[in-house]
Amino acid sequence: MKIAVIGQSLFGQEVYKELRKDGHTIVGVFTIPDKDGKADPLATEAEKDGVPVFKFPRWRVKSQAIPEVVSQYRDMGAELNVLPFCSQFIPMEVIDHPKHGSIIYHPSLLPRHRGASAINWTLIHGDKKAGFTVFWADDGLDTGPILLQKECDVEPNDTVNTIYKRFLFPEGVKGTVEAVRLIAEGKAPKITQPQEGATYEGIQKKEGAKIDWNQSAEALHNWIRGNDKVPGAWAEVDGRKVTFYGSILVDNGTTASGQPLEISGASRPGIVTKAGLVLFGNDDKALLVKNLQFDGKMIAAAQYFRSGSSAAVELTEEEKTFAEQMRAVWKSILSNVSQIEDSTDFFKSGAASMDVVRLVEEVKLRASSCQLQNEDVYMNTTFQDFIQMCVRKLRGEDDEEELVVDYVEKTINNMTIKIPHQLFINGEFVDAEGGKTYKTINPTDGTAICDVSLAQISDVDKAVAAAKEAFEEGEWGKMNPRDRGRLIYKLADLMEQHQEELATIEAIDSGAVYTLALKTHVGMSIQTFRYFAGWCDKIQGSTIPINQARPNRNLTFTKKEPIGVCAIVIPWNYPLMMLAWKTAACLGAGNTVVLKPAQVTPLTALKFAELAARAGLPKGVLNILPGSGALVGQRLSDHPDVRKLGFTGSTEIGKHIMKSCAVSNVKKVSLELGGKSPLIIFSDCDLDKAVRMGMSSVFFNKGENCIAAGRLFVEDTIHDQFVKKVVEEVKKMKIGDPLDRSTDHGPQNHKAHLDKLVEYCQTGVKEGATLVYGGKQVQRPGFFFEPTVFTDVQDHMYIAKEESFGPVMIISKFKGGDVDDVLRRANATEYGLASGVFTRDISKALYVSERLDAGTVFVNTYNKTDVAAPFGGFKQSGFGKDLGQDALNEYLKTKAVTIEY
Repeated sequence: MKIAVIGQSLFGQEVYKELRKDGHTIVGVFTIPDKDGKADPLATEAEKDGVPVFKFPRWRVKSQAIPEVVSQYRDMGAELNVLPFCSQFIPMEVIDHPKHGSIIYHPSLLPRHRGASAINWTLIHGDKKAGFTVFWADDGLDTGPILLQKECDVEPNDTVNTIYKRFLFPEGVKGTVEAVRLIAEGKAPKITQPQEGATYEGIQKKEGAKIDWNQSAEALHNWIRGNDKVPGAWAEVDGRKVTFYGSILVDNGTTASGQPLEISGASRPGIVTKAGLVLFGNDDKALLVKNLQFDGKMIAAAQYFRSGSSAAVELTEEEKTFAEQMRAVWKSILSNVSQIEDSTDFFKSGAASMDVVRLVEEVKLRASSCQLQNEDVYMNTTFQDFIQMCVRKLRGEDDEEELVVDYVEKTINNMTIKIPHQLFINGEFVDAEGGKTYKTINPTDGTAICDVSLAQISDVDKAVAAAKEAFEEGEWGKMNPRDRGRLIYKLADLMEQHQEELATIEAIDSGAVYTLALKTHVGMSIQTFRYFAGWCDKIQGSTIPINQARPNRNLTFTKKEPIGVCAIVIPWNYPLMMLAWKTAACLGAGNTVVLKPAQVTPLTALKFAELAARAGLPKGVLNILPGSGALVGQRLSDHPDVRKLGFTGSTEIGKHIMKSCAVSNVKKVSLELGGKSPLIIFSDCDLDKAVRMGMSSVFFNKGENCIAAGRLFVEDTIHDQFVKKVVEEVKKMKIGDPLDRSTDHGPQNHKAHLDKLVEYCQTGVKEGATLVYGGKQVQRPGFFFEPTVFTDVQDHMYIAKEESFGPVMIISKFKGGDVDDVLRRANATEYGLASGVFTRDISKALYVSERLDAGTVFVNTYNKTDVAAPFGGFKQSGFGKDLGQDALNEYLKTKAVTIEY
């Protein structure tokens, strides 16, 4: 068809482009005159294509069509007028002229909300449904017959902007093009608009947007969001007109803490909090406003009482270079302005919303560490304010609230370490409800390190609420995946800068030998965050050919999406590394986290929280709750807003968690549980290497290792020699202070675990196993246990079936030549976390590795985990994976989308 497009804006531009793609001929574009020397986007697009463009200031004078204008229009020979968005009055001589008449896009479900501010009134009236109508133009005001309508749900915190971007713009473009297609096919209906439900509301103007405070919180919220951003709901505060933006409903406004703010006409004062301005309706329910505008400037509502306090910063030479680069960017955007002065106002000079997006992206290209949001531009409209804001962000001084940490400081290991000891919720270190605390103990000498806040159920609920808001409403959920990766990588860099401090805290809190803590506990944690930072922008679905519903054509594709709020519960053997293995994948996938560290080892998790905040992770994305499993872990398992729980710990607790997650809301669960990993050593092995790696498989991290070789099967012909060499090496191991660089073997993690090890070894002796070495607590302060070696362990014995989770080597003989029998014995366990085999025979190695029923098999090595290799068990050792690409899938959900075309 020959179509005349009459209208303006990006919406008009997109409709124009799609109509051309659909094969229609655009005979002319009729749009508004240039503003401040800048053409409308619709005009720019049409001129690029060589389509005739007309920029009439008006079509009518004193309600009469201008003959010259109508004549130029008629010369185009249009068969249909399409008005995607038009702010001008078009005379009926033009509307009725084409063969097929004229169609208009209107952003409401007609006959409701006729008039130019339809989207505003949809929200102001609290409609549960929004949508658009394509109708046939007549001589009434939005009263013509309906051709097509589509609707969507209105979300509780939708604004004009969000509902427009999410539905009215993209679906409206498609709907307008679909309407033209129906006309071309002769299938377009003309449905008379009903009188019932018809409303007309005039253009919403500033003077009519004053807030009436004698309403419920929901009505106030609807009024503010319905006027956001234009014209802006306002009220008198401190004798000046203040406009409110970014309203959301909140549940706990009555408990908000902050500075009261008197508002003229309001039933009670607002409260300026760290999150924004809390306002109250006449029903005592609350809403939160994020931004305020007054005296020509927009600020974060949280900074209301500090809005006049910031002095200009003096720029360095490098910052001056950046400022001049940005001056050139402003000039390229504001082409109508001859020179960019410090006082030049971005919006008063003609900039529009698309220019804001471009400016934000231009900054990222020149200074990737300066992560701007669109709101930053709206709040800093002059060039000078804009540069000052950018420089403060680059310096890390961007008016963000300073992180307050009540450190416990200790001078130890030739350094001063600073240890946070409070809960970390919504970007702040806070005391637990009721100020409850407990003491965390240094296993080296049994003394208290410090008091740590002990989380209660209400603290869990606050942390989950913060994580939910950060995911659903905060910048994390909207962040570009590449920017998210940069933040996670920055966090890894900060961890590296603090690696000696982290390793020292790990050593005094868990008993890990400092050198091992530095290399493995901390070193692998840093590697893990860097690895998953790289995955952030590489998460993708797939396209799938399907064969149903022929002869129509179909396209099916999948999307990988973050799950939402994830709970992570970790053990005490590798406090920081277990945090990293799960949290890095979880954050990389785009989720938010509430993490419970083991009650006995909370300190590196809290230090990590501090570093995460300093790296710039938005509030609520990470929350750390030291506390008991029975209270905190159980509440996380039961919480209806937690959608995934990742757990590492005992099989017994894992089963309980799985049951609770199922009963509560069928949470997704991944479990890394107990193990009794077999290590088979054949006589054709490299014996010295087998001894060295066999010892590592048991005594690494003083045996507190989930994949520790819980039972060694040694071929009978080398059994005695193997045991002799092991005992010789064990006797050389230095037991002592984990901060001593020469120490091989530090203390066990805590007293209860030490007592279980003593009982475990006593049971082995009673059952008739031969205690070759060790088996006793070391007589010195702290929780030290000797490296221990048992031989002659029979399959029925307790120590053959249950893990010690300590430095206890369990050795059993097997006869050479019967590979299948030793495999049967090795697999005769309910656990399946890891396993190993030592042999020079590659065929035997492959045969054994295929038949060992475990999630990991090591051949001629042991404990060789890597951030890129998946890690997880079979059977009662759990399911799901940490590390590698597989770990991402634990924190993603797959959505299938099928399109018929």
